Amino acid sequence: MSNPQQLSYSKEHEWLSAAEGGASTVGITEHAANALGDVVFVQLPEVGAQVTAGESCGELESTKSVSELYSPVSGEITEINQDVVDDPSLVNSEPFEGGWLFKVRVAEQPADLLTADEYTAYIAG
Repeated sequence: MSNPQQLSYSKEHEWLSAAEGGASTVGITEHAANALGDVVFVQLPEVGAQVTAGESCGELESTKSVSELYSPVSGEITEINQDVVDDPSLVNSEPFEGGWLFKVRVAEQPADLLTADEYTAYIAG
C-alpha cells in the first residue's frame, strides 16, 4: 500500500490535497477503505456546510460497520463527489482518485496533519 507523497493525512485516516482553485479535496485512505470492507453507503456534508477539523461531517457504511467521517480541516464544503454517492464502491476501488469524498475551502489548516511517511509509520504502529 502506497500513500501518495503530495497529500496530507489525518490520524482519523482521511487525506487532504493541496488547494486547487481555492479548495482542497478530501477522501479516506486505502488503509481505512481496506479496514472498512465493502462500502455500501456514503453520507456526505451538504455543499455550503461549515466543517470543523477533527469533527464528524458524514458517515461511511460498509458491510462490516458504520464509521464516522471526520473533516481533516475547518472550512466550507464547495463540492461533493456525486459519483461516490451513486457508487460507494469507488471508495474501495479508487480511494485516492475517483473515490474522493468532498472539496473544502480551507479556513484553517490544523498543525497535526501528517506527511505520507509519517502516516505510513502511524498505521504501522
